[in-house]
This record gives sequence, C-alpha cells and structure tokens, in this order.
Amino acid sequence: MTLTKSMKLIGIGDNGIASLLPQYIEWINQSEVLVGGERLLAFFPHYQGEKIAVKGGLKALVQRLEQETRNTIILASGDPLFYGIGSYLAAKLPIEVYPYMSSVQLAFSRMGEGWSDAYITSVHGRPIKGLAQRIDGKKKVALLTDETNSPNAIASYLKQFGMTEYKAFVAENLQGEQEKCGWYTLDEMEVGNFSPLNVVILKQTAPARVWPLGIDDEEFSQRKPEKGLITKKEIRVLTLQAMRLHERSIMWDVGTCTGSMAIEAGKIAREGQVFGVEKNAPDLENCMANQKKFRVDMTAIHAKAPEGLDTFPNPDSIFIGGTGGEMTDLIALCCERLNEGGTIVLNAATIENLYLAVEAFKKADFNVSVTQAQIARSKPILHMTRFVPLNPIYIIAATRKEEEN
Repeated sequence: MTLTKSMKLIGIGDNGIASLLPQYIEWINQSEVLVGGERLLAFFPHYQGEKIAVKGGLKALVQRLEQETRNTIILASGDPLFYGIGSYLAAKLPIEVYPYMSSVQLAFSRMGEGWSDAYITSVHGRPIKGLAQRIDGKKKVALLTDETNSPNAIASYLKQFGMTEYKAFVAENLQGEQEKCGWYTLDEMEVGNFSPLNVVILKQTAPARVWPLGIDDEEFSQRKPEKGLITKKEIRVLTLQAMRLHERSIMWDVGTCTGSMAIEAGKIAREGQVFGVEKNAPDLENCMANQKKFRVDMTAIHAKAPEGLDTFPNPDSIFIGGTGGEMTDLIALCCERLNEGGTIVLNAATIENLYLAVEAFKKADFNVSVTQAQIARSKPILHMTRFVPLNPIYIIAATRKEEEN
C-alpha cells in the first residue's frame, strides 16, 4: 500500500481561520483533502479540494484515510490530543499533530485563574456515573460536557450527593460570536439556559468533609431495630487490604447490605467502578442513602446473587458478604468471571462456611489464604476500661494460580 503523501491534524478554535497560524492556512490551501466535522468544514466555504465530513465512528474514517494518497488535512477542535480524536488517529495513522488551545485552557483564561492544579475529566459522550467519588474533595474541577451531561444535569447530579460546596463557572462558545462566561450557584446552573458548546469549572467555596479509611459503623444508615448487619470497620479495613484494590479497580460487592464495603472500596477505586447486589429491599434502601452521604456513585441492584451478576462487567476484585445459601455455586461463578490477577475475598463467621469456601476455591484451582481476626473494642466501666469482643471472623482471600510456562 502506498502511504499518504502528507497527513496533518490541525487544531482550530471556534473563531475559525483567525485561530490558525499563516503556515497552517497555507497547508490547508495546498492540500487536496480536508477532513473534519461539518461545523469546522464550514469555516472553509471556498476550499478547492475534496471535503470529507466526519460522521459516526472513527473506524470507518481511518479505513478510508489508510487508502488515501493525496495531501490531507484533518481539522479538530482545540487540542486534538486532549479528549479529542487525535489520540485515536495518531495511533492508527502516520500523521503530524498541530494543536490549538484546548477549551479548558481557554475557559480558565476567561476565569482568570491557573489550571495546573485542576482535576480535569470528561462527561462528553461518557456516562456521568461515578463522577461523585472522582471529584469529591477536589478544590478545582474542569468538566467537558455534552448535550446529555449538560451544566443543568451536572448541577442536579451534584445536588443529589450534597456537593453544594461548589460554585460553577460556565464558559460557552469560547472565541465564537456567541461567547458567554459567568459564575453560577448549583441552583442557578440547574435551571439556566446554556449553549451545547460549553466547559464547566467547579470551584470549592468551603472544604468538603473527609471520611478516613475505616468509617465508623454508626455513620452508616442501617436496618433498625436490627443493627449489626454491617462489616465492622476493623474487619472492613483488613478486608479492603486483602482485596488489593487500585485506583481503576472494577469491584463487586455480593450481598452489599448497607454498602459499607462497596462505599469504602469506591473511595479507593475512584477511577474505577463499583457494583453491588442485595436481596433485601430495606437494606438496599439504606445502601442508596449511604451512597449519597458518602459520595460514592455505585451501581446497586435488588436481586439474590448470582442473579444480576451477568449485567456487571468482569471484576478485578470481589467481596462476598452474603451468599444466601448458594456459596459453592456463587464462588464458582465468581472465580470464572474474575479478571486475570484479581482477588476474591469472603468473610466467614463459622467454621462450616470457612470449610465450604476454602474447598470451593480449591476446586476452582485458586490459591487460598485465611486470616482469623479477633477484635475487641474498649468500653468504659465506671472509672475503668474493659474490652468487648466482636465476633471472630475468617477473612478468606483467593487468587487464580499462575499458569506454568
């Protein structure tokens, strides 16, 4: 196959040709093919070569450009390598990239503040699910939006999780004829009218509450008057350690109940995903309330495992907090679905369940380790202190055996 003579990817602003260097304009005039979205192509009504409008997926575009032998220019908004098409195209095609300023860079310039300390993420063409734990505690957040995840939707979402310590700066149509920038409270942003082309910057006006690892049991909404259906904080911390979570982990909490394990996991796996399944509707209601309080946006469904697990992506970590009497079959399924290098942790309170779990993991050819945790908490008695023991727990951690070469 003959390679393209020349293929360049050039970033352009909403002010069109005015955003381009003279050298870029010369390259465009000398090219034979101009590729870009219809809005960007409209900046060049007198272009003499062939125009190709980018529509739908990029795979078909790449296949077409792989066969192109003419000098080609591809246009993209702002910095093509910043949440744009540039990363995908550069990995597939022999192109040269010439970026313009990103929309986030321009938004911060209008705001009049630096952005080197900002947390930047995108909900453009992506689900907003999980945004709460990603940004919780961040002092400055920049969000790329779309028509679904608009400033209005973002404001409603943040209010659900009580994130009212933020005020918002919305920058619309940057460098375009209809440019508009301004500050809003979340209430104002929720009902405002905004252009589809916008960037949202969130700035803290007050510090957010910080929850340490090992949240006190009493902080969680629990079933009343039957309290106690919760993984106690000391056991919770040991279990989280055994699960070997990382920032992007996909985690299952089987028998999530109040959600205490899933919520603590979500605060560790901020860039990952957390899924829970719970058979008791009242416990699931408490789990939902705890999600809002602790700002962890997880997916929790009402079902008796293994029902519902087929709707979850394969996990890196699994916590089995309840089996509903289906332990052997449930462990077998979890072992089958676990990603390479992942860990399954099951907490057992009886020696019978300890035995069944270990045997099930061995049958699946998993490595098994068991930690017996016997915890006692201090309690004042008159002018003295005594210890009140918690139920002993067996923390069973299982990993897939590595294949021998």
